[in-house]
Amino acid sequence: MTEFDIIRRFFTYPARGAVLGVGDDGAIVQPRRGRDLIVSTDMMVEGRHFLRRSDPRQLGHKALAVNLSDMAAMGAEPRWATLSIALPQVNARWLRAFMGGFMTLARRYGVDLIGGDTTRGPLSFSVQIMGEAPRGRALRRDGARAGDDIWVSGTLGDAALALAGLQRRVSLPRGGRARLERRLNAPAPRIALGTALRDIARSAIDVSDGLAADLGHVCERSRVGAIVQCALLPASAVMRRMRDRPVARAAMLSGGDDYELLFTAGRGRRAAIASLSRRLRLKLTRIGRIVARKRGPYTVTVLDGDDRPVALGKTGYKHFS
Repeated sequence: MTEFDIIRRFFTYPARGAVLGVGDDGAIVQPRRGRDLIVSTDMMVEGRHFLRRSDPRQLGHKALAVNLSDMAAMGAEPRWATLSIALPQVNARWLRAFMGGFMTLARRYGVDLIGGDTTRGPLSFSVQIMGEAPRGRALRRDGARAGDDIWVSGTLGDAALALAGLQRRVSLPRGGRARLERRLNAPAPRIALGTALRDIARSAIDVSDGLAADLGHVCERSRVGAIVQCALLPASAVMRRMRDRPVARAAMLSGGDDYELLFTAGRGRRAAIASLSRRLRLKLTRIGRIVARKRGPYTVTVLDGDDRPVALGKTGYKHFS
């Protein structure tokens, strides 16, 4: 098959929300009146972001899910995406499964695939996603204030613990292994939470590189510090059984790949957040507070149950380390 045969067969879908989709030199989109256009992109490379011989349907899901998570962190409604992919060879069965996972998730959130690129090379793919938020109301990292509560959705560390198990760095209980691996391979983007937080949160970020690292990004952009209580970190049933082990604690604090939302809000918004948690049937946990910056860097301090600082070691995933 030629490149254009591949595009027609595997990557061409109706784009009802775009003026022009796949098939030209560029797509044409038109944001709705009174909306800002929010744009983000993520690349995934075999051996760096996913394991060799990963399930292609799950890869397709995750390729889009990590970008949807960025939209959630901005409080944006996703609308359009482009997909660029490098393939070592053309495997029709692999491509059908990959695009099945991608497009199932795209349809769930009303995302049109409007373009991209294909080439031969080591397996990798890059998704650019575009969404909308009411003008001037997108969530950002630079709005945290001293005195804010720090919140996180869902549970932390499951994906990193699953990866540790796959790499044989830890032995996982048989009953919980499948659930942990679902968190790693098929993350659930928190779109409904992100859009609801536009009226509640002062700042937000998705937990992709690890709790400590991503909270550090908020602190740096907002010019504040943060204190996190390790005992308050939300844990799944499997994690609770293992959380005293160093590998599990590291997974919760710095493992990454959670794709939960971390956000800050004033103390007066606690009732609204509790109500939102019930409405979405999603656990939202207060894990610490924002503090005024002292001299030096914008630090994240993690305290144990006796209020003693926890040595973090590696703070999160780094692409060039």
